[in-house]
Amino acid sequence: MLLQAPAGGTNWYSLVLMGGIFVVMYFFMIRPQQKKAKDQQKFVDDLKEGDQVVTIGGLHGKIVETTDKTVTLDVGRGMRLVFEKTAISRESSQRLAQ
Repeated sequence: MLLQAPAGGTNWYSLVLMGGIFVVMYFFMIRPQQKKAKDQQKFVDDLKEGDQVVTIGGLHGKIVETTDKTVTLDVGRGMRLVFEKTAISRESSQRLAQ
């Protein structure tokens, strides 16, 4: 076997192995998820009028009004819809057809 515990040191070997697994899990799973959540929160906090955005549902629009918790999007032809700020997924790279 490749990973065999030395005689008499089984408890320490298991602890070191479990610690190593936790460290790998932290750096490859937990830390990137926390960074992504922090970046998304910063994006939502920085939303302002005139930004072209896409909602979680895929709706494209231009922000025409913001409050503490909501944004009003102009989605074309004068139609305006109100969304929670947390429903905004990303900034749109495409121009809306007028």
